Amino acid sequence: MEVNKDAPAIATGEIEIRAEPEVVWDVLADIDRWPSWNPDVKEATLMGGLRESSVFRWKAGPGRITSTLEKVDRPREIGWRGRTMGINARHVYRLEPHAEGTRVHTEESFDGPIVRLFKGPMRKTLQKGIDGGLLHLKAEAERRSSPSTP
Repeated sequence: MEVNKDAPAIATGEIEIRAEPEVVWDVLADIDRWPSWNPDVKEATLMGGLRESSVFRWKAGPGRITSTLEKVDRPREIGWRGRTMGINARHVYRLEPHAEGTRVHTEESFDGPIVRLFKGPMRKTLQKGIDGGLLHLKAEAERRSSPSTP
């Protein structure tokens, strides 16, 4: 899956996580539990199970978002498209084994009239969300991977 490379706002990020790809995948793929480890997500509900074309609804920031899974490839890639408040978003996570665990690369694009009008602030907001989300993902995956975690 690809983000919209022509969108006015695109953000990317990468992080190394000391946890196996399957552990990182389990954190990302358990959409209903996102609010338990990512304080930016206030609620999330997956309908129809974890498969391509399933819909999930969630709240992050000021808006409620309806998203559709477009790529579900355990434990390598998960991606979705979503819409909220006139913003069309596409988001993808790619996981690859790395010496110390997993390298995670993520990209997201925003498009729509509001984004075109406020490109600069929207790019900053999007990048801040990507950066924060990766740090929260790292903390949760490493917590789950820790030997003291049941």
